[in-house]
Amino acid sequence: MRALVIEDDQAVSQFVERGLRENGFAVEVAFDGHDGMHTAECTEHDVIVLDLMLPGRDGFSILNQLRQAGNKTPVICLTARDSVDDRVTGLDLGADDYLVKPFSFAELLARIRALLRRGSQLLDNPIKIRDLSIDVTTRQVRRAGHRIDLSAREFELLEYLARHAGQVLSRTMLMEKVWDVNRDPQTNVVDVQINRLRNKIDRGFDVSLINTIRGVGYVIRDSGAKSQ
Repeated sequence: MRALVIEDDQAVSQFVERGLRENGFAVEVAFDGHDGMHTAECTEHDVIVLDLMLPGRDGFSILNQLRQAGNKTPVICLTARDSVDDRVTGLDLGADDYLVKPFSFAELLARIRALLRRGSQLLDNPIKIRDLSIDVTTRQVRRAGHRIDLSAREFELLEYLARHAGQVLSRTMLMEKVWDVNRDPQTNVVDVQINRLRNKIDRGFDVSLINTIRGVGYVIRDSGAKSQ
């Protein structure tokens, strides 16, 4: 999952960024309204955490422009102002939730997950590929009825592969969607995580669902090769 945090207070932005990364999110951070708007328009995200009081342009104008452009990315507004009028304005402009500073990260994460679960109801859930079942709501994975425990990052990687079943995904694409766009493109982090995921998903089964396309990337499909 990809998150965009638009927050000019560096202590708050670092707090949120660190917490989201620890929970498997790839995170981009913008420190003013203009950069935040540009990043939101140019890159696809699963959720936006938006401070309302920003230099350059405020969060209300960013939210309004996103919704006017048809961008439906869930937005959680952050603000130090707790007046009813501010909350009503934000919700009327299309905010999905509202959190007043100071806040606990646990509450922010719970609200983000609630928004993502709400969105996942519009998609297939659980995702099923052959005898593999991925429940996006409970984050449980089973193959042939056996539960498979995954780390947060492994789950995000598997979910992305599964939502694009049959499509060959390059390492660069996986880095952009599951990790951070600014990571070293020469890193082998994708290959390492794919190997770990394959050991959990495919080892011990007759058919390998996660396949390597040499020189291109990886694909998950229900007509995989025989496991070695």
